[in-house]
Amino acid sequence: MLRNKIAAAFTAIKNHVSRFQVRRGSTASPLIPGAGLPHKTSKPSAIDQKTKPPAHSILPTNVLLRSLLVTTISSNWILRVPSLSILLLLAKAKGPLFNVDRNPFIHGFLKRTLYDHFCAGEVEGQVRDTIRQLKDTGLRGVILTYAKETTRDDRLAKQKEENNERMEALESDKDEMIQAWTDGVLRTIDMIGEGDYLALKLTGAGPQVTHALTSNTPPPPQMLEALDEICRRIVQKNARILMDAEQRAFLDGIYSWTLDLMRKYNRDGRAVVYNTYQAYLKATPDVIAAHMQAAGSEGFILGLKLVRGAYMGSDPRHLIHDTKEETDTAYDTIVQSVLSRRFNGFGGENEKVFPPTDLFLASHNYKSVMAAHNLHQTRISAQLPTVQVEYGQLMGMADGVSYGLLQVKGHNNMSPGVYKCLTWGSLGECLQYLVRRAMENQDAVARTDSEHQALKAEVKRRFLGVLCG
Repeated sequence: MLRNKIAAAFTAIKNHVSRFQVRRGSTASPLIPGAGLPHKTSKPSAIDQKTKPPAHSILPTNVLLRSLLVTTISSNWILRVPSLSILLLLAKAKGPLFNVDRNPFIHGFLKRTLYDHFCAGEVEGQVRDTIRQLKDTGLRGVILTYAKETTRDDRLAKQKEENNERMEALESDKDEMIQAWTDGVLRTIDMIGEGDYLALKLTGAGPQVTHALTSNTPPPPQMLEALDEICRRIVQKNARILMDAEQRAFLDGIYSWTLDLMRKYNRDGRAVVYNTYQAYLKATPDVIAAHMQAAGSEGFILGLKLVRGAYMGSDPRHLIHDTKEETDTAYDTIVQSVLSRRFNGFGGENEKVFPPTDLFLASHNYKSVMAAHNLHQTRISAQLPTVQVEYGQLMGMADGVSYGLLQVKGHNNMSPGVYKCLTWGSLGECLQYLVRRAMENQDAVARTDSEHQALKAEVKRRFLGVLCG
């Protein structure tokens, strides 16, 4: 009898996977086993916190099992180290044999594992399906970015600047690269909806743009026209832009260009454009204060997206906090200060007026986001001044944080605004992005292991539910 029950249970789980397998290009929405309809969290249930289902219960079964596979690799060094080495090898490979877009075996394996876990799709139809499926789980929206990017090698960059002939050769391709990047971004805008975010990675526009960013000079005329067109399209869609933070070498240029866009478009009571600030850089509080000063004196809204930072391997070490604990403290201090509208001399009596600010917190740290949410709600309940705040996590990571946030009540019994950040493009275009995700999981083993344990518990819960049901 027991053997028959176990066999029946495995058959039922297999049927669940088949039923909820979301094929790219399909029009079917993923449903949660036993839920009947996609879970909506705009009006959370009034059930007691202790009886709420686990955060991962919202995940479709195929996504749950794929997440378990990825975290199994990420949380086990015996599997993690060689997997990351292979991924790095593929990212650097030049010949056709190891080209991920040309080798069908490599492409097929990576596409069905890492790519489908972390990326939205290679073509528009796949991306739209992914966005719809995520919104069906109760997320407020998505942050969509086009994967094309340029990586910076300091030695080669210096050689290019010193060699006029090589710079002239680069310049012959500049207009085409800016145009290709612009076309990709405009296609991305077409795929997002009202209230969503577009994430812009400026370095994807090629050598002319990266040279202007590293030298902190104005955008090339073609790039300036492209940025204006992008912002106009975003305003028409009633969406918003998150400007990606990149390597330190590009940041001064990114800050300058983004502030100029804020001056033009962050008017009339809403932030359209957000700058991204990295808490692991020691100078970040001073940079934010300078931008607050500009917003206050020039009358625009500061769009402030805060992350911990993702370029430890390339940014100068002396510019970064010495320990992770210092970075965590810096992140949480900035969050608490901005939510309290008292930051580095802004707000409070006898201090500079705190400027209008919209806050977006990108974090995979559950304690950080819950502390921010609780402080925000406390200030609203006490009728104390605060700022608008929303939250985001990467697709394929920190689902416990995303869906855990959706389970908590906010003001007027509404869940917080939670978004998933999606990257789209060909497998080759997304490869550098996948390498960073793999390295991030390696650097955050404790967090990955916690997610892994939660995923295992949810798989066990569903298995027992089928077995006992």
